Amino acid sequence: MERVDEVIRTRLSSKVALVDQIARYIVEAGGKRVRPRLLLLFADALGHEGSAQHELAATVEFIHTATLLHDDVVDESSLRRGRATANALFGNAASVLVGDFLYSRAFQMMVSVNQMRVLDVVADATNVIAEGEVLQLMNMHDPDLAVDDYLQVIRFKTAKLFEASARLGAILGKADAATEEACADFGRRLGTAFQLVDDLLDYEGCSEELGKNVGDDIREGKATLPVLLAMERCSPEEREMLRQAIRTGEVEGLSQIIEVVRGTGAIEATRSAAEEEIARARANLDVLPAGRAREALLELCIRAVHRSS
Repeated sequence: MERVDEVIRTRLSSKVALVDQIARYIVEAGGKRVRPRLLLLFADALGHEGSAQHELAATVEFIHTATLLHDDVVDESSLRRGRATANALFGNAASVLVGDFLYSRAFQMMVSVNQMRVLDVVADATNVIAEGEVLQLMNMHDPDLAVDDYLQVIRFKTAKLFEASARLGAILGKADAATEEACADFGRRLGTAFQLVDDLLDYEGCSEELGKNVGDDIREGKATLPVLLAMERCSPEEREMLRQAIRTGEVEGLSQIIEVVRGTGAIEATRSAAEEEIARARANLDVLPAGRAREALLELCIRAVHRSS
């Protein structure tokens, strides 16, 4: 990861001062770096050696960072990772354009690896992520959203880059087709579980630990699994309150909304759904040889589900 961070710092450089300033602000805000870790661990587990893994790990982090910049503008978010969002500090136009810079820089970086298969995987992932962002926008303020439609957004918008990161590690390790698919499925399921936990923490956590405002999802009109499950289990009066909150984004009664979600067991049910995804993800690791990389991937599964931020 230190090598990846070196690549990130080098590749962020721009002659345009504002591009340099915003890109560094958002990347250096930290984050879990789960996607680049996935790529490195699968590449390591399958015996890859060389600098390509560091270049591609930085590439997927740039793509992820670009999506965050765009998401914060669309969602009108003011806080991420405990700091003011780039759009809150520099404005929406600058944030969108610097997100575009990060996307284009990511494509420059993956071209340098000179593998058509890599280009295919990253281009496909970037396209699917964009579709997921549009799907989520279409689903905003819809209290009648089906769980399957909610899960489709997760698979497109979040899990796809996890899947691509794991697949890229397998490609670098020259894995056979079956092994590559097992690695990709691990990433897809880990990404799904990761987002499910993110969504439950919006009702279970606190702003200081999350690094964002609790209740942001309901403010933005997002019907995530915890609230969808809560609406199935609560009283008619409580259901109407939740539906109204999703429709309008009004959260004057946020504490009451959180109380309903918690009281119906929706948080526990969402975590159980995440744990089911993780159980299926872990089964894919049987294709890897025993070693430190495989153990680290198993540890990543545990941390993905049992975290507070």
